Amino acid sequence: MRIVIAGGHGQIALRLERLLSAGGHEVAGIIRKPEQGAALREAGAEPVVLDLESASVEMVAAVLQGADAAVFAAGAGPGSDAARKDTVDRGAAVLFADAAQRAGVRRYVVVSSMGADATHPGDEVFDAYLRAKGAADDEVRARTSLDWTILRPGALTNDAGTGLVRLEARTGRGPVPRDDVAAVLAELLDTPATAGLTLELIAGSTPLSVAVKDVAGN
Repeated sequence: MRIVIAGGHGQIALRLERLLSAGGHEVAGIIRKPEQGAALREAGAEPVVLDLESASVEMVAAVLQGADAAVFAAGAGPGSDAARKDTVDRGAAVLFADAAQRAGVRRYVVVSSMGADATHPGDEVFDAYLRAKGAADDEVRARTSLDWTILRPGALTNDAGTGLVRLEARTGRGPVPRDDVAAVLAELLDTPATAGLTLELIAGSTPLSVAVKDVAGN
């Protein structure tokens, strides 16, 4: 498959790029800064420099042309303010979905967040982040022309992945290594029957390939 990843220089995205390229897939990662390109090439991905906060839907659709799947893994990141949570975590996710539709890319996987909710209360930046992610998820789920899957990981860690997870519609809170998030994303991309599911992910006791098959009903 050809897979295009928004937020290609993120910690989860770089792990996913390595996994997908090692699996024989053609991978492109959208990045904001040219100097990030070396890390993507090292991960086996083609870097595409494009700022999703200022790009038009036509520009993004051009990058997605001919792709088999799109993964939204971008985020404003730590230290960003509430305004950028809206423009990146919500706005860029919606733009990427618009572009996928325009380019005819049906498979659309979103890296969201546990607790994402468009109506989440609170005035802190993290509250704004959860509202932005929730609103983006709602926008994506409303699109019948996308075979979407939304993954909501728990607290992300840099611990080595174990390959053992809990993946369900509701898991309750808990940590999960970024390694395992990336591996689950790769499995989801290979499992079209997970389309239409919103899933929470934390560390657990089930081998991740089995966990993905279970939620897909296989």
